[in-house]
Order: sequence, then C-alpha cells, then structure tokens
Amino acid sequence: MQEVNVFWFRRDLRLDDNVGFFKALQGKHPVLLLFIFDKNILDELPADDARVSFIFKHVQRMRDALQEEGSSIATYFGEPIPVFEELIKDYDVQNVITNHDYEPYAKDRDNAVKEFLSEKQIGFYSYKDQVIFEKDEVVKDDGDPYVVYTPYMKTWRSNFDPDKHLKDHNPSKHLKNLYQHSRLPNLSLSDMGFEKSSIEVPDYDVSSSLIDNYEKTRNFPDRDGTSHLGPHLRFGTVSIRQMVRRALDSSNDVFLKELIWREFFMQILYHFPHTVNKAFKAKYDRIPWRNKEEEFERWKEGKTGYPLVDAGMRQLNATGYMHNRVRMLVASFLCKHLLIDWRWGEAYFAEKLLDYEQASNVGNWQWAAGSGVDAAPYFRIFNPITQVDKFDKDKKYIKTWVKEFGTTAYCDQIVEHKKGRERALHTYKEALM
Repeated sequence: MQEVNVFWFRRDLRLDDNVGFFKALQGKHPVLLLFIFDKNILDELPADDARVSFIFKHVQRMRDALQEEGSSIATYFGEPIPVFEELIKDYDVQNVITNHDYEPYAKDRDNAVKEFLSEKQIGFYSYKDQVIFEKDEVVKDDGDPYVVYTPYMKTWRSNFDPDKHLKDHNPSKHLKNLYQHSRLPNLSLSDMGFEKSSIEVPDYDVSSSLIDNYEKTRNFPDRDGTSHLGPHLRFGTVSIRQMVRRALDSSNDVFLKELIWREFFMQILYHFPHTVNKAFKAKYDRIPWRNKEEEFERWKEGKTGYPLVDAGMRQLNATGYMHNRVRMLVASFLCKHLLIDWRWGEAYFAEKLLDYEQASNVGNWQWAAGSGVDAAPYFRIFNPITQVDKFDKDKKYIKTWVKEFGTTAYCDQIVEHKKGRERALHTYKEALM
C-alpha cells in the first residue's frame, strides 16, 4: 500500500485559501482527500434537507476540479471512526490533517478520532482556518474571555494585522503532491437516503455597492440588502480571510463588525459550551415558561396574527432564510409574548436555517431571551406592531409572504400585545428576583 497523508474536509469546502489543505500539500507524502457525510449529523435531518444538497454540490464541484489534476475526493457515508477504520485497511495512512472546528460535537468527534489514530501510530494535525481569531486569542488582560461584544471587537481590531492574518494559502504550486487517482470512492444523494432539495442556497453578494450601503439597507426586509454570506461561511465555500479583505476595502466598517460578531459568538461557545442548552446567566433558567404546544405551532406556521412575525416565519419555512431584523422580532415574540423557551425556537431555527451556525444561533436566541452574554435586558420587548412602521412601512415584505393579509382570512392575534408584554415582564421579574 502506498504511504499517504489524508486531508479531511469538513467546514472548508473549497480548494483555494484553505489552511489545512495548503499545509497537507507541503508534507512528504501524497495527499489523499476525504469527505465524510457524518451519520451522527445527517440522521437527524429530513431527506430533502437543502444544506445536504448544498454540501453535496460543492463536494462534487471540488471533485470535478481535482479530476483535471488526476485526483479526486474519497467520499464516505458513516460515522468518522468506522470510516477511518476502513480507510487504513486500504491505504498506508501516515497522518490525518484537517481544520479546527469549535462546536461541542465537533470537539468530541475530533478528540475521539485523534485518540483512535494515535493507537494506530497515525498523526492528527489541525489548523485554524474558519476564523481570524480563535479560542483565547482575543481575551482580557487577565486571560478571561470577553462576554460583551464592544470591548471584544475593539481588542480584535487592535490585535489584527493584515500582513499576518490575511495570508493567502494558494495551493496551485503544490497540486502535484495530490494522490493521483481520479476514481476514488463516491456517493450519490440517494445512496445516503437523501434527495435533491427544491430549496437552493443563494449566491453570496459582497460587491462594493452592497458593503458600502450595508448600514443603510440591511434593516429593511423588503430589500435585498444583505450578503447571504452565512451558509458560505458556515460550510467554508468562501474563505474568511477573503471576506475580511472585501470588508476592509470599504470605508464603511459595519460589514466588518458583523464578521467580528460571528467570531465573538464562536469564542463564547468555545469557552462556555454549556450555553448550547443552558442559560449563560444561570438565574434565567428559573423562568417558568408557558410552553403551549398549540401556540408554538402557530408561531412555526406563521399564524400569530402579527403580520411581520408571520411573514418572517413563512419566509423561513419556504426558503430556509429569514431577514436578520425579522429574526430578532420573531425570537423576541416567542420568548416574551408567548413565554416559550428559547431552546424551542433555537431548535426550530437549527432545523430550518440554511445558514444555521450553532454559536451564532444560540448566542442570538439567548440575546433575545435576555439570558445570554451581552443580551438585551429582559424588559426590552420588541413591539411587533411598531416594528412594521419602522422596517416595512409600505408592507411590501408582509404582502410577499402573508398573501391573505388585509382580508378576513387572516388569523386573529394569538395574544394582545399589551397583555403579552405585561405577562412577560411580570413572569421575568418574579423569576429573577
């Protein structure tokens, strides 16, 4: 068997500016490329999940590009350790190289794989790729993690050095080091029990005009003023370094600050993994949620009687996307007006969002509930009526998604705003005293 190093793609579905891939190509052994459709993740998903279709499409694109170099990507469907058991029977694997992943499941998975490989005298090496700063690279002077965004952002920016942090890892000069085999194991969606989704992940837009006008347009859901970059960063079809370069080209730094928000939440999840299912502020776990199943169903279906809330939920269900301004409103409405546990909403978003990223999703839901880091105070409750006047005055967004709006067919309000607000204030205050 030929000695090889394995590069394991995960959240980095691109060949250009990929740190781990670049490092692997500079080793002394040919590089066999690997992607695992992880059953531990995929078994929880519906057969037509759009994210699986998106991942599959990009893996195939990389395979097509690599075949021009006489190589390919070996794709497997299963749990990681059994896949590696199979792989080392067929190849003399010397090292496995990959990029860091910071979510709790990923950390446990990688520790288990590293231990398994170590028992086989196989090295395991991982590199920083999906962020500019990770783990404890941006912390307070005493070494504690930041739990408020603004000081984190300021330290992030003061530590940032374009020459150091925006190096381009171009693999083109090293592709001769790929394992030469263009017919490596491959799978179809149907082999894994999936089918092509009718929902397409939209292309991202980081044009100069969008970034320059980002602050002016991003809050209005009837306009296409956001980048749709989320899924592409989530699955690594673009490089964070390239996106930061684009942000720095603009005189408006709002877009850059949004990229820093992403890293803020990622380091929060890294340092406080319990926040996946427990409040960051422990006393908020004392809130006696009403958790009415029938009200949760109405919220999910976009039938609360509040048109901006309903438009957002219907957009989510139909497209896998919801405008960020509306996300804040629907989250606040669920936690405050309906007093339904933020974890229920977080889980539903995890099921539906194309750009679902655990750190940001958990962080933003806890922000809405008041229980997280840098959170809105519990008495800040979005008014679902005045939000329409502020952000969808002409009701273009509402009319796009709530076709029966303004007719007798539109449902009644699930709870009167004043009543829901006062109930939330009373419940939170009693629980937090």
